[in-house]
Amino acid sequence: MTDADTLPFEPTEQPKRRRRLWPWMVTLVIVLVLVGSAAFGAEWLARGAVTGGIRTLVVSQAGLPADQPVDVEVPGLVIPQLISGTLDEVTIASEDVTFGELSGDVRVTITDMPIRADAAAGPGTATVRLDQTQLRALLSTVDGFPADAAGIAAPDVTVSTELSLFGVGIPVGIALLPAAGSAGDLTLTPSSFSAGGVELTADALRQQFGGLADTVLRTWDVCIAQYLPSALTLTSVSVDGAEVVADFDIDGAVVVDPLLRQNGTCG
Repeated sequence: MTDADTLPFEPTEQPKRRRRLWPWMVTLVIVLVLVGSAAFGAEWLARGAVTGGIRTLVVSQAGLPADQPVDVEVPGLVIPQLISGTLDEVTIASEDVTFGELSGDVRVTITDMPIRADAAAGPGTATVRLDQTQLRALLSTVDGFPADAAGIAAPDVTVSTELSLFGVGIPVGIALLPAAGSAGDLTLTPSSFSAGGVELTADALRQQFGGLADTVLRTWDVCIAQYLPSALTLTSVSVDGAEVVADFDIDGAVVVDPLLRQNGTCG
């Protein structure tokens, strides 16, 4: 008899013990959630501090009421931008902002805004939107302009006045096309006319009313620069629906140069 014949049973191979992975997976998920929550919390706090600080600075520098609603938007994650020392883009918006006789809804976008106070920002843009009431207030500063009769009818600013012919007052309607002038002002150039409800050309109007027509044939200049920082350059003016829209370019050095924060002038 061999040794194999004397063994009462064959030895069996022990099954390999399975390692349970799910506790490790749960732990990993919990850790990731905690890390994500901490990062989200830090980002939320950083964003709140940045937008709140910008709002406070804007209200102070622009002389706005302390309770003036001002929206501040900073796209992207704030913390990496703070680490780099520059905010890629900042957009500031507020309604019914008043600068002297100029008031409207304002939206400003600045690029490459530095965190340090000794560096200029990148180029920016601004838009001011005026409704009819705000437009009339601005036009009331122009000597001789019938601001109370001004209206908005895209693509023009409209105005009505009266010319006398043989002692009889004739109502005259003028459509004025707004544009940006070369000297920092808004220009209103006549584009069409009507007298007594009849459409007329400029030549026909002059032939009918003579020198009296000069008051309605002229181009009007409206100085806007005197109400805004000189860092803003008027680039275009148009009519959008029931609003006049003025667009500006902004010199990014305004954040470090106090002279650029002083009001501009019109030539």
